[in-house]
Amino acid sequence: MSVPQEHRVQDERKWAIAWLRVKVHADALATDPRTYLRAAWWWVLGKRLRARIVLSPLLGRSRSAYRLWLALGRDKLAGNQSVDEHSVSIIALVEDGEGRDRTLQSLASEGIAAELVSSKLPERLGEIFAHDDTWALPMFSGDLLASGAGAVYRQSASAVSGATRLIFADDDILDENGHRSEPHLKPDWNSELFQHFDFLTGAAIVRLNAATFAELAERNWASNLIAHAVRDCESKGAEIVHVRNILHHRVSRPDPRTVPPPNFSDKEPVELPSVSIIIPTRNGLKFLRKCLGGLERTTYPTPLEIIVIDNGSDDPETLQFLADIRPDFARVLRDDGPFNFAALNNRAVAEATGDMLCFLNNDIEILDTDWLMTLAKQALRDDVGAVGACLLYPDGRIQHAGVVMGIGGGAAHAHRLLAPGERGYFGRHSLPQYVTAVTAACLVVEKEKFLAVGGFDADNFAVSFNDVDLCLKLNRRGWQSMYEPRAILVHHESVSRGLDRDAAGAARLGRELEALQNRWNEAVCHSSETAGEQAVDPFHHPLLSAYSEQFVLRL
Repeated sequence: MSVPQEHRVQDERKWAIAWLRVKVHADALATDPRTYLRAAWWWVLGKRLRARIVLSPLLGRSRSAYRLWLALGRDKLAGNQSVDEHSVSIIALVEDGEGRDRTLQSLASEGIAAELVSSKLPERLGEIFAHDDTWALPMFSGDLLASGAGAVYRQSASAVSGATRLIFADDDILDENGHRSEPHLKPDWNSELFQHFDFLTGAAIVRLNAATFAELAERNWASNLIAHAVRDCESKGAEIVHVRNILHHRVSRPDPRTVPPPNFSDKEPVELPSVSIIIPTRNGLKFLRKCLGGLERTTYPTPLEIIVIDNGSDDPETLQFLADIRPDFARVLRDDGPFNFAALNNRAVAEATGDMLCFLNNDIEILDTDWLMTLAKQALRDDVGAVGACLLYPDGRIQHAGVVMGIGGGAAHAHRLLAPGERGYFGRHSLPQYVTAVTAACLVVEKEKFLAVGGFDADNFAVSFNDVDLCLKLNRRGWQSMYEPRAILVHHESVSRGLDRDAAGAARLGRELEALQNRWNEAVCHSSETAGEQAVDPFHHPLLSAYSEQFVLRL
């Protein structure tokens, strides 16, 4: 009796997935045998969360990871594929060049009409797009739409308000053999990131009025069209919508632009507010001395107010060092109560005189004299709340490049353990951008904004997540958290306090994690069908692993 064709296909798919899983794990083992085997042992012992957090970045870096991801059907398009082709009018504007025929064929299969465009936008396009309900789809020759992308775009366009002028999607790369690679699973709209990285052009639809085309009849029409749509949306406060699916297969796409260093020349004096720098400490003299030495070398246009909070130091050498600090350089506040990071900082804020606050761990090592001006300049913006720096481990790898909600069930540092010279995930660790939160190991915020949201919550977040909670409160008020990679410092993490591996520390961490989830998961993190019940950070992606800080595929 012959096996039905459908069953044979299913069996072949299962074998293909099994073989790809073996290849992915073999790559992970070859990349870092010790780490892989340690994670495997944790898995055997039932420590599944710990094992996943260690394994996920190793698996995600495999050369076969994307093939496995596709075989698992992770790119399945969400939405109603039966949307009427005529419900929303979409007309593609296709660059006239090599590969245009396959692009036109792809569009035709999705029921989308096309107009060829050379270096300039034809004037007659103003007539074609005279109606406000017609959307333009700029595409480059050789690029293809995913099967079903037309229906997803039409459904998305029919669901948005009339003020929305731009909808963008995720994409990947097609090589010369038609194989897919380099998936770009994008954040939701991030205007600060877009200033340095055009992740929209070639993977978006726009709705503009007829006059726009006369203004943009020039070279680089596609990127200019997208930039105009962005400005139009932001000037009107309209939403820019992200479709969290790979709808475009592309021949190439823009790379992130190199971000120039901040310019603080003597010829152009920078007007920045007074700053109070707050440093909690307990013993740890080796690190505190280095931190204060870095502050002595820090360049800033006004005198710095430095407040050291001594939380029960008992080391004689540390006590003598604190007693010898010059009053005109820093003042020391003594607090012998139980360690409560949030309460210690709140107390210091009450005595601070600066218009801006800088919360700084005692184990921060300062490398660049302009670091504080770089952060303060961003924190002054009306749309920005807390600003965080790029923090490195002493070995040079990244310790903090923003905070992502939902990783490991709580919150984690983005791009952790990545070497700064590595490309990482589309260079995100090297680009200024909005993030959901930043760490208080080095956090700058205007004092008025800090007080407006009630400061740190010392009752629910004595040790952990107080910075995340603060950032989320600021975000909710319209003061978005921001990551600034041009301020780079070294963080000797957890040197002075340990890693909370004792039972009391673990129980305390569990309580604070539960408080964070109860307060913020539904309010801030978007739900997603593709992620099940998992909460998704708007600047992350539901199809990326919730167990990795390094932005790898969810396998």
